[in-house]
Amino acid sequence: MANTKPIGVAYEDQNIINADVVKATSVLATGTLGYSGTAYATVTQQNNKTTGVTINTPSGQIITANAQLAPSATAVFVVTCSAVSAKDVVVISVASGGTVGAYDVFIAAIANGSFTVVIKNVTNNAYSDAVSLNYAILHTES
Repeated sequence: MANTKPIGVAYEDQNIINADVVKATSVLATGTLGYSGTAYATVTQQNNKTTGVTINTPSGQIITANAQLAPSATAVFVVTCSAVSAKDVVVISVASGGTVGAYDVFIAAIANGSFTVVIKNVTNNAYSDAVSLNYAILHTES
């Protein structure tokens, strides 16, 4: 690159600070790579573990209702989210709350404006836990 100055992992003319879009073959980070604090929110589910929630950020935390989930039972709920599109990837995990190892969680479907969460009690005991679920949307294409 004739008119560039190497500065370590990138070139000065490819400065991505405050960029809205980064187009690159590879993105390497030596620190945190993710959303800013303004792209994060929290919502608490009402009533039971099948009640839908609305949260319009690309990352955040969903706190489930503390309603009982029977042994080996599954609860399915829809997250309405303007930040998600059908071609995106939604990553979700149990963050805290509840009995450690008692729940599996995964995304069952993704559509424009919503995604579907499945939470399963994988034990032989009934639990009435408010489980905190962290999610992040990986945007792939408009």
